[in-house]
Amino acid sequence: MTLMTKFLSATTALALTAGVAFADGHASTPAIIYDLGGKFDKSFNESAFNGAQRWAEENEAEFAEFEITSDAQREQAIRRFAEDGNSPIVMAGFSWATALEASAPDYPDTDFVVIDVSWIDLPNVRAIGFKEQEGSYLVGMMAATASETGVVSFVGGMDIPLIRRFACGYAQGAMAANPDATVISNMTGTTPAAWNDPVKGSELTLAQISQGSDVVFAAAGGTGVGVLQTAADEGILSIGVDANQNYLHPGQVLTSMLKRVDTVVYDSFSNDGDLEAGIFILGVENGAVGYSLDEFNAELVSDEMKAAVDAASAEMVAGTLVVHDYMSDETCPALEF
Repeated sequence: MTLMTKFLSATTALALTAGVAFADGHASTPAIIYDLGGKFDKSFNESAFNGAQRWAEENEAEFAEFEITSDAQREQAIRRFAEDGNSPIVMAGFSWATALEASAPDYPDTDFVVIDVSWIDLPNVRAIGFKEQEGSYLVGMMAATASETGVVSFVGGMDIPLIRRFACGYAQGAMAANPDATVISNMTGTTPAAWNDPVKGSELTLAQISQGSDVVFAAAGGTGVGVLQTAADEGILSIGVDANQNYLHPGQVLTSMLKRVDTVVYDSFSNDGDLEAGIFILGVENGAVGYSLDEFNAELVSDEMKAAVDAASAEMVAGTLVVHDYMSDETCPALEF
C-alpha cells in the first residue's frame, strides 16, 4: 500500500454539512477529527496530527481526517466517519464529549477514542484524560527559578476548569520553587474563539509584562502563538504547551509543558480491534506529561533546575508529591481566579 493520507477537501466538508456520506471510504481506516483552532495550531491539534502522521509513515497506511469549523459539525462528523466504516475514530478535545455520547451507542462495532475527556463510560469508547496539573507544576518550578523579577504569568485559552487546572498547577510549582513568587493569571475568553486569538494573547502578555512578568506560560491553543511571539519580541521567556514549541523561538522558550496527545493518537491507531474501553487518566508516571529539553532550550535550563524538576517528577511517581487538581473541587491553594 502506498503512503497516502486521506484529506477531506472543502467540497467534501460541504457534503458533510449537508449530510452526504464521505466518498472513497475504506473499512477499518482510522480517522481523526480535530478541534476548533485547526490542525496546524502548533499545539494540541498539531500534536494529534503528528501522532497520526507518524503511524501512517511507519505503517505505509492511510488515515482520514477532518477539521471542524463550528460546533454544529461535531456529531455529523462522528456519524459520517462511523457510517463510512472508519475505526478507530479519534476525537481531539473535551468539546467532543456531548456529540460522542449521542453517537457512539449507535455504532457498537466502531471504536472511539476521545482525548481530554475523563467521564464517558461506554463499551466502545476509550476516554483519555491527563494530569495536566503535574506537568504544569514542573514548568512552574522552572519559571520561578528562571525569573529575575519574581513575577511569572499564565495565559489560558477558554476559561474552563480544564485550563484552570493548568494555571493552578503552574502556580503551585512556582510557589514551591520560590515561596515569594507572584503569579499572574489571565484567560483569553469564555467562548471557543479563545483558542484561536493570537492578537488577544499578545495583548494579555504585554499587560502581564507591564506588571513585572518575565516568564509567561501559555495554555491557549492557537492563541498561544501570539503569546510566545510577543514574549520573544519583548525579550522575556515563554513556556509552550502540549507539543514541544521550543523551536518556535530558540533561546526564548524556556521549555514546553508536554502532553503526549501524539502518543495517544499513535497508540490508538496501532491498536484498532484491541482497544480497551474505559476511562484512563495519564500523568508523569506514564510519561504522558512532563517538560521538554532539546537543543533549542538547553542553554536556558541549568543542571540545578533540571535536577529539581526531575526530583519533583520522581516524587509524583512515588506518590509523595500530590499536586492539587483544580477539577477535583474547583479550588486552588496557590491562585485566585
